[in-house]
Amino acid sequence: MKGVYTLIIETEAEVEFKTRSRSFKLGKGFYAYVGSAMNSLENRVARHLSPDKKRFWHIDYLLELTTIRAVVSAQTDVKAECQIVKHLTELTAVRWFGCSDCSCMSHLFWDPDLSLLTEKVVKVFEMSGLHPAILLI
Repeated sequence: MKGVYTLIIETEAEVEFKTRSRSFKLGKGFYAYVGSAMNSLENRVARHLSPDKKRFWHIDYLLELTTIRAVVSAQTDVKAECQIVKHLTELTAVRWFGCSDCSCMSHLFWDPDLSLLTEKVVKVFEMSGLHPAILLI
């Protein structure tokens, strides 16, 4: 199944990390990372949830230091991640995170409140004509 997903991630303290090409410093709080899986949505989400993986994407580096609290996903044949991102730009963006293959400013957004962030993501999926499934972890 193809689709789009958003990982809701918690940082319990400030984290700093370096990927192959960039350095990031994130404060305490909750983050929404938007991605797509045009081969297998289930496998992509399972990969993110697994502690045993090679670091490839920016999100792989971040997930080593944080906790996934929820996954919002929806089946779609359209690569909809950038559409989702456009509706999240009112949130604080982590510039240049997870968007090296598109023209978006970021695919990672911060909010201090877990419930409000999750609700916002679900609404954005619905506004985009998607039917979100929510997995709380």
